Amino acid sequence: MPDRPDYRVLTRGQIAILDRINAGEAGLPVLQQIVRVAQESLGGRGAGIAEYAPDYGRIVAATGVCEAAIGRRVDRADTRLRDGRTLLIPLDSLNDEFAKQVEGGDVRRMLGARCEVGDAIVGSLHVYFGDEDGEPGPEHHAVLELLAGHVGRLYAARDGLPVHRAEHNRRLQGRDLWVAVTSHELRTPVTVIKGYADTLTNHWETLGESGRQEAVRIIGTRAGELARLVDRLLSAASEDGDVGASPAGPFDLSEALRDAVDELPADLRRRMIADNLPGDLPKAFGERDSIATILTELATNAEKHSPPGSMVELCAGTDEETLRFRVSDRGVGIRPEHVEQAFERYWQAEGGDRRHHPGAGLGLYLVRRLVERQHGWVSLRPREGGGTTAEVRLPRA
Repeated sequence: MPDRPDYRVLTRGQIAILDRINAGEAGLPVLQQIVRVAQESLGGRGAGIAEYAPDYGRIVAATGVCEAAIGRRVDRADTRLRDGRTLLIPLDSLNDEFAKQVEGGDVRRMLGARCEVGDAIVGSLHVYFGDEDGEPGPEHHAVLELLAGHVGRLYAARDGLPVHRAEHNRRLQGRDLWVAVTSHELRTPVTVIKGYADTLTNHWETLGESGRQEAVRIIGTRAGELARLVDRLLSAASEDGDVGASPAGPFDLSEALRDAVDELPADLRRRMIADNLPGDLPKAFGERDSIATILTELATNAEKHSPPGSMVELCAGTDEETLRFRVSDRGVGIRPEHVEQAFERYWQAEGGDRRHHPGAGLGLYLVRRLVERQHGWVSLRPREGGGTTAEVRLPRA
């Protein structure tokens, strides 16, 4: 770390930030720019912003060694930033949630600054350093406080940011909406199941053996979809997140993913590329039965926003703390300001194939609930070259 911050980088970075704001940009793209300027001007290994809701936080923007933590939910038990605007904290003194935010590199210390709107702390901006980087001085603290002030001003405008929306906007799901969503989601599979059951009852002899087998196959497939829909709707209605919970334990992630691919609808299964699922990964710890639901939702979402016939890629890997799998498409790509909003209940992006995938905006909401119940996290990001990548991380056993 240089003895002083790189003020040329800081100046150019602030000009770029102001240019983006003046051009009408807001929200996550600008937050990401601020994080990048913080890392580069202070010479850190990585940087990130944790956004605070009333009872927890979430990493919404990050660079460098912190980038893999985007989407991770963190607790707010560590309140030391309330004592001063900035604070240098050894990572081994932090609670587990914060200590595992970074991936790779010899990272030992975190310089944090709180982001405020009036008297409310809406988030914190962090830069991470290694042992050989030296001790951040007063000028480093002052630069981070300055950049945290930019974050606070963005949140004061509340334009395009993921949380801190008005309470009534987060609780649109009243009884009338719930009834509409439930009937919409259940109508299609119930209609198909009833139609084929009636066909078997009324035309058993004329269908022939192959026709009867095909009807039974479709009824079974739609019944499985119906069971998953019921779990989705019950989970969306529940606030404790325990609906459909199965016992957690060690399991083979690659095997679970291969089994989940086999359960996908035939048309979607044919579009999946699942060649990169290593058989020698360490065990994940979580709910194996949830993997089929998680993969189905992510793959269906990828299919919905991709050109017909384009491929959807599935891969898995590991690091020191987590196992991960990614579902990637070459579709229209998610807009940066939507990467958090997409996980809200009932939110749907514009576009997509709504004729074949009508939906009601519950899929990604359910995925986040299922993954966080297992002490993991999930994130979306635009894919280089076009498209979207969804990444799920689960603890190692």
